[in-house]
Amino acid sequence: MNWKNKRVLVTGADGFIGSHLVERLVEKGASVRAFVYYNSFNSWGWIEQAPKKILQKIDVFTGDVRDPNGVQTAMEGTEIVFHLAALIGIPFSYHSPDSYIDTNVKGTLNVLQAARKLKVKRIVHTSTSEVYGTAQYVPIDESHPINPQSPYAASKSAADSLALSFYRSFDLPVTILRPFNTFGPRQSARAIIPTIVSQIYSGKKAIELGNLDVSRDFNYVGNTVEAFLKIAEAPKAVGQVFNSGSGVETTLPELIDVIQRVIKRRVKVKRDQKRKRPPKSEVYRLVANATKLHTTTNWKDKISLEEGLRSTCHWIKKNIRTYKPDIYNV
Repeated sequence: MNWKNKRVLVTGADGFIGSHLVERLVEKGASVRAFVYYNSFNSWGWIEQAPKKILQKIDVFTGDVRDPNGVQTAMEGTEIVFHLAALIGIPFSYHSPDSYIDTNVKGTLNVLQAARKLKVKRIVHTSTSEVYGTAQYVPIDESHPINPQSPYAASKSAADSLALSFYRSFDLPVTILRPFNTFGPRQSARAIIPTIVSQIYSGKKAIELGNLDVSRDFNYVGNTVEAFLKIAEAPKAVGQVFNSGSGVETTLPELIDVIQRVIKRRVKVKRDQKRKRPPKSEVYRLVANATKLHTTTNWKDKISLEEGLRSTCHWIKKNIRTYKPDIYNV
């Protein structure tokens, strides 16, 4: 696909992955409308970190994905929609599950309804590996049972089902991308890598973490962004679900070792009970099988864990004041 002058809407453009996706789309020549969450500070979130020459080319739309009128207004005149707007913090979903249903389920419904009415040519809906729950087999392919173990994961599973139902019921051209544990610059401290790195850079001799007996498939944000683009370019991807991930399983102790090597600083680790998920809600293993994505689009995981961590650690060090490493960020 030639992205030049393609009219694109990105919901959740103020977020971690969304802001990187917006930048990449602008670099490829797309005409991008960035849907950001309205707030009284007039903050556009992470896209404000984009270089000025890119920021000047973005049409910023402030609104709320829970508002169907605002969503439809933002979508008018666009050809392709990347839907990333969501509440994503798992611990906060234990506290406020209602808000996850409103944002992740009703918000997705609003996007689908508007896209259907406006006859949008393509919608890429963002899922999460958390919908699989703890791996029943590894690596996890798209046929793995869906077993959400948190209110967050349940809300995303419901949103996925809605998206697929609109494809099956109304021929809406929807594709679902299911990223595994994306990391990189701009990620908030609710995620494990910024939690570890920000605590180390704050000068702590002992960092506080929750359950150490877990493993994940960590994938650099640049890889994930390319997966979004590739999947939007593939006509055969309509109506299907695709995993994106490295296929490499990394335990939490292994991750800590790599981070310490990159930062060149050793720390002790303390287990903090309040950072642990409820026992039946803990997801112990997540490892992606992204063969389907690769064979359909020729996407490849180009940036390794250690290479991505070097970029991420450098960014967090420069922006350490963005974080609050002395508290537990839910």
